[in-house]
Amino acid sequence: MKLLAIDIGTGTQDILLFDPAIEIENCLQMIMPSPTVLVARQIREATARGADVLLTGTIMGGGPSQWAAEDHVRAGQRVFATPSAALSFNDEIAQVEKMGIRVIGDDEAARMQNATRVELRDVDLSAIENSFAAFGVKLEYDALAIAVFDHGNAPPGYSDRLFRFDFLAERLRAFNSPAAFAFMRDDIPPRLTRMRAVATDAGRRSHAPTMIMDTAPAAVLGALEDARVRAHRDAIIANVGNFHTLAFRFNDGTITGVFEHHTGELQPEQLENFLAQLAAGTLTHDAIFNSQGHGAIIFDKRAMPLEFLAIVGPRRGMLARSPLHPYFATPYGDMMLAGCFGLVRAYATLNPDARDEIDHALEKAREIV
Repeated sequence: MKLLAIDIGTGTQDILLFDPAIEIENCLQMIMPSPTVLVARQIREATARGADVLLTGTIMGGGPSQWAAEDHVRAGQRVFATPSAALSFNDEIAQVEKMGIRVIGDDEAARMQNATRVELRDVDLSAIENSFAAFGVKLEYDALAIAVFDHGNAPPGYSDRLFRFDFLAERLRAFNSPAAFAFMRDDIPPRLTRMRAVATDAGRRSHAPTMIMDTAPAAVLGALEDARVRAHRDAIIANVGNFHTLAFRFNDGTITGVFEHHTGELQPEQLENFLAQLAAGTLTHDAIFNSQGHGAIIFDKRAMPLEFLAIVGPRRGMLARSPLHPYFATPYGDMMLAGCFGLVRAYATLNPDARDEIDHALEKAREIV
């Protein structure tokens, strides 16, 4: 079976067409700008022209796109958004309007003239198909796996940072694995509105079985495909992403602690201290949350030696000279595809009918890396 894995981050979208029938080195792949970066580019081009912007589409990742929209407003230009598009920036429409963005109905948006229309969505399967087609490849796959980061739709007055972390802790208590954050299309919890939007949008373009997963756990699960990482049953494994840093503590292969923070809020020494405290079992939720992170939880407070620290993610360079001597994991020789390999492994976990074929292909690939 062929699996199209798409890992959507803040800076890039990493795409792997996993085919168990061929060597993993020959599986087709692309590292392209993330959808939110592409949206931001369109908005900034409109700003340069002095044109109004109309945002349509559905919930997608924010970050660069939101910053571009806010800059557009600060430049004295107008930004309009349909309700579903506006939710990309905040779960509360009133908060979006406070940014200076005017939220309008779909009917009014359809009648609007002379505004630059920018469609929001996380996955553009047509663009991916066209990219493959440009090289004479007809994109065919039997299943689809997509990773996006989802804070969840927090109730009014509930910190979205805390809402997200409460969900992380809840899932790990129920299923002690990074794969706890992967869901087949019909099983996505209602609170994960971005994931559900991705699944709905992808379903309009593909009838293949679809799995959606959170990006950071996908990267950690992918790091576990590195043979050196797999050899350590006791380890700290962290994904240092462009926006978020997620670290798991493993004892005898079991997750015994986790924390998540905003990468941009961390200094290297601070991150090192948090990792050391995670290993020692002394890290507190307040230490993370009060420094603008999401939170922390320790399931087993017994200390473990920090003898093996594995790092993946585009901001891993923060720890390049760390006294913690991190190992930069490269599953199957490619760090940028860690999330995609995590998606492949999670799909096998959730789909027993595909498990043997995927396990055999990955094990064969690991033998030669």
